[in-house]
This record gives sequence, structure tokens and C-alpha cells, in this order.
Amino acid sequence: MPVITNIEDLRRIYEKRTPRMFYDYAESGSWSEQTFRENISDFSHIRLKQRVAVDMSGRSTASKMIGQDVSMPVALAPVGLTGMQSADGEIKAARAAEAFGVPFTLSTMSICSIEDVAEHTTKPFWFQVYTLKDDDFMRRLIERARAANCSAIVVTVDLQVLGQRHKDLKNGLSAPPKLTPRSIANMMTKIPWGLEMLGTKRRFFGNIVGHAKGVTDPSSLSTWTSEAFDVALDWTRIAQFKEWWGGKLIIKGIMDAEDARRAVEIGADAIIVSNHGGRQLDGAVSSIRMLPAIMDAVGDKVEVHLDSGIRSGQDVLKALALGATGTYIGRAFTYGLGAMGQAGVTKALEIIHKELDITMALCGETDVHNLGPQNLYVPQGFGDPTVLL
Repeated sequence: MPVITNIEDLRRIYEKRTPRMFYDYAESGSWSEQTFRENISDFSHIRLKQRVAVDMSGRSTASKMIGQDVSMPVALAPVGLTGMQSADGEIKAARAAEAFGVPFTLSTMSICSIEDVAEHTTKPFWFQVYTLKDDDFMRRLIERARAANCSAIVVTVDLQVLGQRHKDLKNGLSAPPKLTPRSIANMMTKIPWGLEMLGTKRRFFGNIVGHAKGVTDPSSLSTWTSEAFDVALDWTRIAQFKEWWGGKLIIKGIMDAEDARRAVEIGADAIIVSNHGGRQLDGAVSSIRMLPAIMDAVGDKVEVHLDSGIRSGQDVLKALALGATGTYIGRAFTYGLGAMGQAGVTKALEIIHKELDITMALCGETDVHNLGPQNLYVPQGFGDPTVLL
């Protein structure tokens, strides 16, 4: 077993172990992948301010996200097809998150169903929903989340239409995946992965198949997915979802100050500054560069979380110091899951936590709640999308 010291180590193992089509699904963006890359690289423009001769004992990364106690302000983001990265992947990730004391967010497009995850965990998790046209399905989906004791729903608002992801098209990655001779040949080289998948009954979209109208088996899924998303989505529709749910609601996909204000107006409990990991609008500004403007607009009115580009505990610290209440990791935990299953997700969380804790100490802070602009050197114009760095 190699010595694993950072998230990149997990990514390299993940790439070797997982079929190419599923690796590319996670490790890609839309079109030229400019936003996918800059989500990561823009963190490097922010420098940390070192402080010394500070009592570093008694450090704490504990916090709250939407009123829920967390061991560190990091949640597992909703990631579709997680159960194809590792057999029963959503269950494994949820159990790792629960044991570590951070939120897990289940995607609507998961392989394991809401009920599967609830059956194998003991604490409430969050559930992500897309904005779909079918009211009957949406209502039943929300009721299923309620019955599973989900403590919040995360409404994704940046996927009315699908951004083109070249790698997915070339690999035949769709819902369901279109197997080609090339992809089958590649899967045959991933023997441990294949043996795990043979040992599970969960290989299709558990929240959709058998629940959505007309989707009785995987072969009927592609028609449904091509027609399901609501291109007419507006703020009135989002408010309707909040009314149906009646509980904690997080809106994911906010990249504009005015959109942030609208989210506050409809009563969101938190917003997630996110560009879908660079998988939707390529050429959009990175999430970390948009965070300051959105904090200025609504940071005193709603919890502001950040998603997209986090690969280290230092990235988490930078987001918190710029004002975010919480952060999300998607690819980082997916690397761990694909590399080592549940133990890999735990390893990813341990890496992020250790990096956050040590960096916080070297910045002269002992509590995440004390992090702020005083801990950073931020380039002039960093929060202005019109300024090129």
C-alpha cells in the first residue's frame, strides 16, 4: 500500500482502479474545461499569513452548517453515479461521513436509493434534488426524503440544460451508460472493481427506476432523462419546492449577487456558491473568485457555502477566511471512494481535516470561527470577475 499524504495520491490510485468512463465522468468539465481548471488554480492566488509565538493548543475545527453540528465545516457534495465508482458507493460514502461527523448529500442521480442509504446509516443525511418538470414525481421524491428522515434538501438550480462534456460523449457515458467495445475492454482490466460490482444488486439509478412514470427498467431511463429537466425554471418554481418540503432548504448553483439576493427572498437557509464543478457553463468565473461579491451581497442574511475546486484543507481555510460558513468536497471524496471504498472516503476526510487543522495553527488561529481576512493575502481585484489574474 503506497503512503497516502494528500488528495492527489488518492486520485492516482482511483485512476488506476476505476473504469475510464467513470473516472472521466468525475475528472472532467464542460467544453474546454477552463472553469474546471480555474476552480482549482484560483485558490493558489490567495496566500496565507503566517503567525508565530501563538499558543496553538486546544485547537478546534468544530462548527455548524444550517444548525447541524459538524466536526469541520466540510460536507460531502452530491455526486451522481457514485455507486459506479465503487459498488454501493453512496452507502459507503454516507457511512464514512456519518462516522467522521460531517454531512453527506445524496444525489437524485445516485445508484443507491434514498431508502438504501437510510437503511445503512443511523443519522439524517441531506438529499439533493434537480428541478424537474414532473410535479408528481417531485412530490413523491420529496416525501421519500422526508420518510428517510433527511434533514435538508439541496436544490440544484444550474442544470436546466446540460453543459456538453466531451469526454462523457466520447465514452458513451449517459443515463444509462452506453457500453462500447472499448469501454467493455477497459472494464475487463479493472478486476477488483468488477468483482465488487458483480456482488451488488445496485447498478442502476435507484431513485428513478421504478419511481418515475414510464421508467420501469434501465432501458427506458434515457428517454426520461432527456425530457425531465425543467427549462422553464424560475424563482416561483423554486419557492414551490420549498413549500412542498417545509424544512431546511439549501440552493446550489449561485454564481451571481442578484441570484443570491433572490435566494434569500424565497427563504433559503443556505446558498452554495457553485458552478457545478466546471461541468455546466465553461468560461464562468471560479467559485472562490465569486465568493467575496456574494458575501458582500448576502453574507449577513444567509449562510453562504462554497463548492467547486476544493482539493485540500488549505482550500477550505481560504474559503472560510473569505466568509463562507461551510464548504463541500465532491471530486476529493470520489477519488477516495474509487481508490479504497469507504476507507478511502475516510482517508480523504482525514487528509482535509489534518491540513485544515495544521494550517489554521500556523496562521495563528485555534478555532475555525476566528478565521477571517486577517489570515490571508488576497490579490487586489481578486473578487472582481473583470480583473484577470
